[in-house]
Amino acid sequence: MYEGLKTNLPKEIMGFPGYEMPAQPASYVPWHEVLQFIRDYSAHYDVTRRIAFEHLVEEVRPASDGTDGWSVTVRQLTSGLRTTERFDFVLVCNGHYHTPAIPTNPGGECFLGKQLHSHDYRKSDIFRDQLVLVIGAGPSGTDLTLEAAKMAKTVYFSHHVPEKLKQLTFPSNVLQVPDVLRILPECVEFVDGSQHPVSVIFYCTGYRYSFPFLHPDCGVQVDDNWVRPLYKHVLNINHPTMAFIGLPFYVCATLMFELQARFCVTFYGGRLSMPDRAEMMSDHDREMNGRWSKGLKKRQAHMMGAEYQGEYYQSLAHRAQIEPIPKVMTDMHIDSGRRKKEDLQNYRNDVYRIVDENTFVKYDISEVVCASNELTVESHSS
Repeated sequence: MYEGLKTNLPKEIMGFPGYEMPAQPASYVPWHEVLQFIRDYSAHYDVTRRIAFEHLVEEVRPASDGTDGWSVTVRQLTSGLRTTERFDFVLVCNGHYHTPAIPTNPGGECFLGKQLHSHDYRKSDIFRDQLVLVIGAGPSGTDLTLEAAKMAKTVYFSHHVPEKLKQLTFPSNVLQVPDVLRILPECVEFVDGSQHPVSVIFYCTGYRYSFPFLHPDCGVQVDDNWVRPLYKHVLNINHPTMAFIGLPFYVCATLMFELQARFCVTFYGGRLSMPDRAEMMSDHDREMNGRWSKGLKKRQAHMMGAEYQGEYYQSLAHRAQIEPIPKVMTDMHIDSGRRKKEDLQNYRNDVYRIVDENTFVKYDISEVVCASNELTVESHSS
């Protein structure tokens, strides 16, 4: 989390069913409010008491007792004590924003300035009066280009995304440039032959899906961020008593986590029988072949977004016979993404309000604040 970070999704789609984020005028809120919400949620459901903190999972492997269980070895970080326990089910929830993916551009080792990944960024002072190169145009790349522009002399924004991004309005000290060809000691050369002096290289190049604690016998492979073979991006088809929560991206994250958890509980709790291997492999192959036929790459195997997420949520809910994510949530997520592409600098001024499970309304923050002030004046007058 870095200083000044705000959500890039409206808070209205960041809560949990039955436990929403607190009401307030803005839809896009600072990171510390999200952290407090998670803490409040944990306290409300007494989750914290059930967590063994400061324990590092070192290995997960199938149990040797001939069952479908798991042998899990953990190390207590303060004492160094290792213990191994047996579990009936394992849910892997370590996320996928912890292992930076840094490109190996020729000459990078000879660069005389600073190099860092967005994972390690905390304060904008590092950009003060610098010549900054931002590499990558995902959510972090666009947000942090704007962040760097507040302090830097010049920001070179390197990407290869469609022309639509180039049409967005950036601060006057931001220059959009193509991919990096090579890095020199004090400048960078790009694929169009241009060179620019640079003092800070800022990698906003995403993360690698990494599960170093999974023994090969778990039967899971990671190939360019494609975790396989998984049934509906959740169940390990080779050992379905292992599940992964949170792999898909460009999603209503907390709502999807909760839906995936309910999906697992349906089968692990015995309300429905576990899908058989043939069903799971058929579903997996059908979905992946559909993605490959549209030209998606392996690293996009778990990508949802406007095209896939609504169908995915419905698929989980239908198969497990559980309550789906309301359509209005997906619609708000899609609208938020569209607005970001239209107006990168001001989309966070949008305020969303849910009308019902299929409908939302949207205002500008200035309208909401003005109405709130008028109500305050009327209240004081009365």
